[in-house]
Amino acid sequence: MRDLIVTENCTIDGVIELAGDWFVPGDTDQSDVLAALREQRENADAFLTGRVTFEDMRGYWPKQTEDTTGISAYLNSVSKYVVSSTLTEPEWEHTTVLSGELRSEVEGLKAAEGKDIVTTGSISLVHALIAEGLVDEYRLFVYPVVVGEGRRLFEGATGVPKLRLVEERAFASGIVLLRYRAR
Repeated sequence: MRDLIVTENCTIDGVIELAGDWFVPGDTDQSDVLAALREQRENADAFLTGRVTFEDMRGYWPKQTEDTTGISAYLNSVSKYVVSSTLTEPEWEHTTVLSGELRSEVEGLKAAEGKDIVTTGSISLVHALIAEGLVDEYRLFVYPVVVGEGRRLFEGATGVPKLRLVEERAFASGIVLLRYRAR
């Protein structure tokens, strides 16, 4: 069975909404963060997203012809699954629209052969995945800033199982990766 991994960039106060400029890394070397993201890509062969995040990514990543991070190449080639009741033509290779009931669609993906399934961004989808108890692991890239307002990962969350810390990794920029598994 495949794991569903939620990867989010967040602030110290738990905000994952990318309002403002808190996510802009500045002049700090990000090579260690990019290496961690590369590790994640190597262990995942499916990307799950909501429609809004998908459309934002579809409008940006395929056009990044000189991307040295490897993110563009990965997103162009990975199997993408978009949860949407309105999208019919994804217009991005290797994309499947999931328009059925969320639990059964995601359980079907998890039961299929393959590597990890990763979702990032997609705040409404992630909240629904948490509510359904479908998340196996959380990978939080915590940025050393406090923004005070914005949508949070566990905002209004109920039924979240106890989590077990399986990794903590500090990066040169002050960003910290915290990995938690559902017990």
